[in-house]
Amino acid sequence: MEKHWSAVSALILTLCAFLHFQLVFAAAADGNLTAILPKPGHCPRLLNVVPSHKGCVCDEDCPAEHKCCVFDCGAVCVPPAFTKPGVCPRRRWGSGMCAEFCSNDSDCPNDEKCCHNGCGHECIAPYIVKKGRCALPQGTPMCAEYCYHDGQCPGEQKCCRTTCGHACSEPC
Repeated sequence: MEKHWSAVSALILTLCAFLHFQLVFAAAADGNLTAILPKPGHCPRLLNVVPSHKGCVCDEDCPAEHKCCVFDCGAVCVPPAFTKPGVCPRRRWGSGMCAEFCSNDSDCPNDEKCCHNGCGHECIAPYIVKKGRCALPQGTPMCAEYCYHDGQCPGEQKCCRTTCGHACSEPC
């Protein structure tokens, strides 16, 4: 039954995309350049609110800023989720708590992001990714974790992979 809903959901989304492009191309052919753009944000990972409308096909079918999203119950209108800047930190060791404390970045306070903790999801302060790239690991094997993210390195240095760990080094 779940596969059936997945197939129906995929068909609805395909139809929505097809109709969207037909409207855009028809408007362009008529000289009317008002294109219908998708609403900002993205569909939440989990349905944890009461939908404002059921049976939508496209975002335009939904009130205000709500988006048309497909879940197990079908296509419904829900408030969008937004992705906050930053990167979720790597898990240091083991698994986190097997609980879902959040489902999207929108559920988290301040600048925190909803990150996978090894088993569930929780709000965690993201780390900053500095400019530049890490060089390929070479030389003497360093098998230790001297850093986990760029924010732990001084100045412009980045947290780069070594032959079997991570250490701060100048970007290339």
